[in-house]
Amino acid sequence: MTTEKKFWFVVGSQALYGDEALEKVKADAQDITDYLNMHADLPFDIELQVQLATTADTITQIMKEANYRDDIAGVITWMHTFSPAKMWIRGTKILQKPLLHLATQFYDNISWEKIDMDYMNLHQSAHGDREYGFINKRLDKNNKIIFGHWKDKATLEDIKSWMLIANAYNESFNLKVARFGDNMRNVAVTEGDKIEAQIQFGWTVDYFGIGDLVAYINKVSDDEIDNLFEVYQEKYDFDYRGYSKDEFNASVREQIKYEVAIKHFLDSGGYTAFTTNFEDLHGMKQLPGLAVQRLNEQGYGFAGEGDWKTAALDRLLKIATQNKATGFMEDYTYDMRSDKQYILGSHMLEVDPTLAATKPKIVVDHLGIGDKNDPARLVFDGQSGEGIVVTMLDLGTHYKFIINEITAEEIDTPAPNLPVARVLWQTKPTLEEGVRRWIEEGGGHHTVLSLTLNSNQVETLIRMFEAEYVVIK
Repeated sequence: MTTEKKFWFVVGSQALYGDEALEKVKADAQDITDYLNMHADLPFDIELQVQLATTADTITQIMKEANYRDDIAGVITWMHTFSPAKMWIRGTKILQKPLLHLATQFYDNISWEKIDMDYMNLHQSAHGDREYGFINKRLDKNNKIIFGHWKDKATLEDIKSWMLIANAYNESFNLKVARFGDNMRNVAVTEGDKIEAQIQFGWTVDYFGIGDLVAYINKVSDDEIDNLFEVYQEKYDFDYRGYSKDEFNASVREQIKYEVAIKHFLDSGGYTAFTTNFEDLHGMKQLPGLAVQRLNEQGYGFAGEGDWKTAALDRLLKIATQNKATGFMEDYTYDMRSDKQYILGSHMLEVDPTLAATKPKIVVDHLGIGDKNDPARLVFDGQSGEGIVVTMLDLGTHYKFIINEITAEEIDTPAPNLPVARVLWQTKPTLEEGVRRWIEEGGGHHTVLSLTLNSNQVETLIRMFEAEYVVIK
C-alpha cells in the first residue's frame, strides 16, 4: 500500500433476519475485506466498519466520521442483504467523500443444493442493490457503481481505478497553483474565474511577480548547480549541435538554477502546480524549459502562458495516474491526408517527460519569442497507446470539460529540424469529426494528455465535482 489513506467498507443489512444472520454478514464482509487487501493490489487499504449499517443513526454517524477524518478517502458500500433505503437518506445526503456502490454478492453462483429461504434472505444483494440504488438516484448522488463478483479481475481493476480517482478528488481541495506573471496578452481561453474554481474544485490560484522568483534564482548555489548537472549528464544525452560546450553547458546550468529555484519556491508555499509566461521574464536570461520538464517529471502540474486552469488540471490528473504518462500538451499541426490523419502535439519547450518513449536528450536552440537567450530543453518522441486529451473552459456562467479519446502512435519519421519533444495521435472518432466537435464545444488549444487514464475515469472525476462535460469518442 502506498499511503496512509484508506477507504471504509460499509455493509448494509437490517435486524429483521436475526443475530445469527447478522453475524454471518459480518464474517462474509470481513472475508471480502481481507481478500481485497491481500490479493487485489489496491493503491489504498480497505477498512471494514464492524458496525453494520442496520439503522439510520448508525449510517449517519459513519458518514459524519468519514467526512471529518482526513485519512478516509472514500466510502465503499455493499448491500449484503436487503437494507431499507430510507435508513440511508440522512447519512448519504451529508457524505462529502467519494462513494462507491459495490454491487456484488458473497458467492459467485446459485447453490441449488443448499438454497432455502434462510439462504435467500441472507444472500439477496440483487434485492438490496436496487433498493439502495434507487435512493442514491433520488438523492442525485454522483456515486460510482461497480458490478461484478469481488474476486473477478475486472471488478478488482475497476475498484483500483476508482480509488485513484477518488483520491484525486480529495486532493483537488488541497491544490495550489503559483502563477509567475500573468496570462499571455490577448489570449481568451487561458482566462477564468479563480473564485469559482476554488468554490467548485478547491483550487487556490495565487499570482507572483517574476521578481519573486528571480529572488529565489539568485540564491541558488554553485554546489546545487554542480550536483544537478552531474545528474543530467548521467540521465540524458547532450546534443551539442552547433553550440560550443561552454555555450551549451551555460544554458543547461541556467535551467538548473530555474529548476532548483522554482522547486524551492513551490515547496515553501505548498504549491504543486505553476505557470510561466514568455512575455514576463524580467530579470531572467531564458524562458524555463528544461527546468519545467524536470519538475513535470517530479509530479508538478504546469501550463504555459499563465494558463492556471490547465496547470491545475494537469496536477489533478497526475495525482489520478500517480504521475504516469500524463502531461501538459498543445495541438500544433495536422496531417490531413486521407490515409494518415494525425495530430502532432508539442509545445515550444515544455513537453512532459512522463510521456517519453525514447531516451530524452538535451538540446539548446533558439526560441523566437520572449527575446531572451537560447534555452535548453528535453527532446524525445512520445509513447504510443490509448488515451485521452482533456481541456477545461470557463463559459462565464460555469466551467465545462471536454474529453476526447485518442490513440497515440509511435513516430518512425525523424524531424531533424524540430528542437522540441513530440507526440503523435489519431483523434476519435475521426480527425474531421473529432476536431470539428472540439471546436464546436469551445475547446481550447491547451490540454492535458494522458496515456494512462480513460474517458470513464475522467467522467467519474468530473461528476464528483458536479461539473458539465462532453466526451468525444
